[in-house]
Amino acid sequence: MLLSNTTDSRAEGVPLSVDFDSPQDFFIFIFQVSFASSAVLVAGPVAITILSTRALRLQNRFIFMLNTSICDTLVGFSVYYLGLFDVQEGYPSRNGTYNVLPSLLGVNILTFMFAQFDRYVAVCHPFIYTRFITRRVVISANVYCWLHVFSQLIILNILPLSKSIQMYVVSIVSFQAIVLTKVVMTIKLYVVARYQLERDPPSAERESNKESLRIIIFVVISFLVLWCPSFVNIALRLLMGGGVVFRNEATNLFAIMARLNAVFTSAVYMWGSPTLREAMVKAVWGRVCPRCRRR
Repeated sequence: MLLSNTTDSRAEGVPLSVDFDSPQDFFIFIFQVSFASSAVLVAGPVAITILSTRALRLQNRFIFMLNTSICDTLVGFSVYYLGLFDVQEGYPSRNGTYNVLPSLLGVNILTFMFAQFDRYVAVCHPFIYTRFITRRVVISANVYCWLHVFSQLIILNILPLSKSIQMYVVSIVSFQAIVLTKVVMTIKLYVVARYQLERDPPSAERESNKESLRIIIFVVISFLVLWCPSFVNIALRLLMGGGVVFRNEATNLFAIMARLNAVFTSAVYMWGSPTLREAMVKAVWGRVCPRCRRR
């Protein structure tokens, strides 16, 4: 969700992100290839598993997982361009994508916020949740995340530069509100997971709620830790003229940290959900490796 003033020269071809003049250049290029492949191979199977398993699709929490996994898979594919070629997103832009690819992280930010509200209502107000938070409502919330982010992106790219800057300042303020909301909800979910659920009698529903709360708490904390440095640096550059300037996206440490969520989030899903792991063996790895299914 950054401004775009693209002045690239695609007609001449986009050069690679490094010159291969030093061992560091080789390390950066290999890292970007490995990272992109890891994101696709970790997040992709999670998305495929949920899409192909009806029992998972019927649960609201897995719909949120599906949305972020699709987004993370696209982030992985985006690194094949952002990380391997000389690309500078934001303002000023060089060989950029009008911030379409970086905006994928914005979809995840909103999805996590809605997922936090979903889990809180499901545990603390189960009767309200059962009556009002239907599968259609959850799907609509996930679709809204995409529409909100990319409609805002389209407006930023259409408006004159001066108006785009003003709108971007407003988006920074709104993001701060979202971050504050996510922090408050994370604390609430932690309290619920630690105290309220422990008082409930043992049941399959309680274990499912504990599992989903544990996953969303880990995911949100990691997302904020990895993403916030990039956002702070962007805000410093655009609002105060400070911050750190990197040669391109491949060497942008803060952007790399933010994109690491594409791997970490799906890894947490698999770690925290035995149901997802079992379904993945049948839906994905069992087809790739028949021995995995027998095990």
